[in-house]
Amino acid sequence: MALIVQKYGGTSVGTPERIKNVARRVAKFKAQGHDVVVVVSAMSGETNRLIALAKEVQANPDPRELDVVISTGEQVTIGLLAMALKDAGIEAKSYTGAQVKVLTDSFFTKARIQSIDDVPMRADLAAGRVVIVAGFQGVDAEGNITTLGRGGSDTSGVALAAALKADECQIYTDVDGVYTTDPRVVPEAKKLKTITFEEMLEMASLGSKVLQIRSVEFAGKYNVKLRVLSSFQEEGEGTLITFEEDPNMEKPVVSGIAFNRDEARVNVTGVPDKPGIAYQILGPVADANIDVDMIIQNVGQDGTTDFSFTVPKNDLARTIKVLEGVQAHIGAKRIDGDDKICKVSIVGVGMRSHVGVASTMFRTLAEEGINIQMISTSEIKISVIVDEKYLELAVRVLHKAFGLDQA
Repeated sequence: MALIVQKYGGTSVGTPERIKNVARRVAKFKAQGHDVVVVVSAMSGETNRLIALAKEVQANPDPRELDVVISTGEQVTIGLLAMALKDAGIEAKSYTGAQVKVLTDSFFTKARIQSIDDVPMRADLAAGRVVIVAGFQGVDAEGNITTLGRGGSDTSGVALAAALKADECQIYTDVDGVYTTDPRVVPEAKKLKTITFEEMLEMASLGSKVLQIRSVEFAGKYNVKLRVLSSFQEEGEGTLITFEEDPNMEKPVVSGIAFNRDEARVNVTGVPDKPGIAYQILGPVADANIDVDMIIQNVGQDGTTDFSFTVPKNDLARTIKVLEGVQAHIGAKRIDGDDKICKVSIVGVGMRSHVGVASTMFRTLAEEGINIQMISTSEIKISVIVDEKYLELAVRVLHKAFGLDQA
């Protein structure tokens, strides 16, 4: 008998029939003697509908009140799933994030989990009940409802698995595992049987939408065994995310190609080339709670330098506004941005022991006439910024160049 946390995404609970299918799957695990905690997202499209509703009332919705509105999507799902399980003769109990006491900070719409009270859930499990928890949400110290940001239900699932010391956290979604890249872009993409936490963390941070990056961070930090499965297939082992590389297997040089369309570049030109200028530029951006990704500072000439960095596309206008507010202070001649870019990355722990990976990537892109605007590297990944119109071409040619289309 094991304690299993199962997380089901929006498409998995998108209709009453699909909710009943989830109930049948949970019932099967329960019949095998396992204790089961289920974490669910809102029904597919519901969060977008609620955000649109809020924007009809207030153009820029107040973050606290927006969390009150969008957290209701998961509340509907937990109640419906509990009903479906009870209809199947299985005792179940639903919890909102506040009822579990998923304690978070007070960054509305982007809250981070601080602690989880596992006592009520353990009592229900001991009584033979299936526990159903609303993902994506929590409560701060003042009792305000908070949400964890897009994809936050993954983080909820992994965090609950960590708090309960679960034997496995199963993430059920509309794909049957982690692929070498998005099969919608490259039909030849292959499903990976295993992937290391390092690689999955890079893939998630670089734009792979299979798992939210914070959920992978949580799993790695608390040694949560994580598996990605399809909620639409009865069989299959999915992809296991492992803590260590298998010493008996030769890792491929590159395990996957990730990409992200949600990128925008900010250019700050003609700033004084002096110590502390990077902080003077990025400090106000950080204070505005805007995530910065790739950063390039050019070699200074005539006492000035140019500074470029990337931010999420939706934050471009806000970033430029923040920088315009300090433009005189930092002495910048010009501040502008470009949201017609994308990031393409190759990821693989095998890169550590192979030379020439970067040159292969750059040559492959050059042969297709794709200009590289920015480059960022780490031990197991290389990322480039290119024009958005070249995204699919870049992913396809790199996937082939590194042999990822082979079985």
